[in-house]
Amino acid sequence: MKYTLKNENIESYNESDTFSFPKYTSQLINWANQNRTGHCPVVVGQMSELFPEFMDSGEEITIENWHDWYVERYPDAFEKATDKIYAQVQNLRDAIPLIDREMVKHWVEDLVIYKTFNGMYVQKAILASFLAERNGTTYRLATPEEESVGIDGYVGNVPYSVKPDTYKTMGRFVRDYRCKDDLLHQKPKQG
Repeated sequence: MKYTLKNENIESYNESDTFSFPKYTSQLINWANQNRTGHCPVVVGQMSELFPEFMDSGEEITIENWHDWYVERYPDAFEKATDKIYAQVQNLRDAIPLIDREMVKHWVEDLVIYKTFNGMYVQKAILASFLAERNGTTYRLATPEEESVGIDGYVGNVPYSVKPDTYKTMGRFVRDYRCKDDLLHQKPKQG
């Protein structure tokens, strides 16, 4: 059986009113928090451990008791987290006036063209930097004929196949014995 329970219903049943925020402000604060990790366990504690501990404490399970129990153990957490997050909000506030339509257009072009190209077409960078430079030799990309048999490039005279590590999990990776080695790479999340 599938059952959906909306957040407002949970809050109502738990008798726990939440704060109301003006449009977009909660998203911006959340974004600032993600950038500054104001909610990390070092600052506010590990909630997945703390809440079960509270539930086992013998206290009546109410929002007020949870608040009091938490603040007793982490008396400075709200201030520390607020300071970290608010500093990042200030950074966002300073940056937002710099954004105009032209900058957004450049951002879109950078994402669609350059980041896609560099993210999807990594064979050249891997062959050049990882293999050729490290081994003090030359590299070249494969010809269309060589690509058709699974070769992506050569370092010196040695053929290589360069594929994302997701090829293995997607069932698309087939070992090509024409190549000296199959290089599986992970794309970095940020550069």
